[in-house]
Amino acid sequence: MKPIQVGLLGIGTVGSGTFHVLQRNQEEIRRRAGRGIEITMVADLNVERARSVVGDQVQVVNDARAVIANPDIDIVIELIGGYGVAKSLVLEAIAAGKHVVTANKALLAVHGTEIFAAASAKGVMVAFEAAVAGGIPIIKALREGLTANAIQWIAGIINGTTNFILSEMRDKGLDFEVVLKEAQRLGYAEADPTFDIEGVDAAHKATLMSAIAFGIPVQFDKAYVEGITKLSAADIRYAEQLGYRIKLLGITKRAANGIELRVHPALVPAKRLIANVEGAMNAVMVQGDAVGTTLYYGKGAGSEPTASAVIADLVDIARLHTADAAQRVPHLAFQPDEMSDVPVLPMSQVVTSYYLRLSVSDEAGVLARVTGILAGAGISIDAVLQREADEVGGEGSTHTDLIILTHDTVEGTMDRAIAEMQALPTVLAPITRIRKEELA
Repeated sequence: MKPIQVGLLGIGTVGSGTFHVLQRNQEEIRRRAGRGIEITMVADLNVERARSVVGDQVQVVNDARAVIANPDIDIVIELIGGYGVAKSLVLEAIAAGKHVVTANKALLAVHGTEIFAAASAKGVMVAFEAAVAGGIPIIKALREGLTANAIQWIAGIINGTTNFILSEMRDKGLDFEVVLKEAQRLGYAEADPTFDIEGVDAAHKATLMSAIAFGIPVQFDKAYVEGITKLSAADIRYAEQLGYRIKLLGITKRAANGIELRVHPALVPAKRLIANVEGAMNAVMVQGDAVGTTLYYGKGAGSEPTASAVIADLVDIARLHTADAAQRVPHLAFQPDEMSDVPVLPMSQVVTSYYLRLSVSDEAGVLARVTGILAGAGISIDAVLQREADEVGGEGSTHTDLIILTHDTVEGTMDRAIAEMQALPTVLAPITRIRKEELA
């Protein structure tokens, strides 16, 4: 069979990695796909840079629509990113009968329902393994490898920047702002790191995994999103003393009354494998009713790790693009007419346990008043750690830290209890609340 022809939109870090890996392993890939796969046309605003990557054998243009209009192109790879022009180009490629491969988690998390519907109507595939956790094949695992299971929950470290920052804070005892600057210097964090440190990037990925795991539409607007900017070195130190590590987790879970979809820092028992994922690495835990717990670990970003996922999608399409559309694996694992309308729960209805840190006056009766409020709210205490005032504020200090671990309770109940504790005159600063996930 003649090679399948691919058009590439955007040849930055991932695009150049995709081109080089495809070139380097072309014979191996051909043997697996059953035919050759060739990038024959590239669109990039920086034509000269693109030409320096792909050489003279590939047509380079500065207009992405010229790639989509080329009747010889079978697959379009979208690596432009963002919600704007990328959405238009993907929908235009689908309308032109092209299959699409994308690493654009933001686009799919926000507009995936529209894009997948357009692809189904046109009988083409939209493949997005590279959109979640870089080189880790978590999408294929959820859509195919675990298809016999009723997925119970997923918890993932799915943003390398924040995991690097938290690892450095723990190892060096430094506060967030100091480590962020170092992460930017080393290239682990962008000049504008907002999407990473505020949890938005992880929420895009968690949204996609949730849709595949539970057969619900992509609903990024329903996700609870909280980043790591308010974490302090003290919280990481106290967590360590209590046998936990703090990780930014993307969590989606099947609950009795709906689906949980949330991203936030969490205390994880130090003995869990995922708690020991350090630096910029990613890991995803999946709990299935038949298989139990599985763990997927690897590089979540970077030129060639992400290219690995892009090319895996190209191979899938090369194998299946002549097959009847009804026989292909559905975009979100479940048949389009079998999607569930089970709701995504508001955070106030989520049940979990908590770490609380209160900066309080060092005087008699403070602990009793605080625990009395929790007891009155029906919140059970798992452990209490009270520091000596001298340890916290230095010799002669009149304030100390009170750390409380709770058992499971409804978030809305905890919100009200925290508001009541915050109103106590002996509570001297905003209360720190971090959720705790046993992942057992």
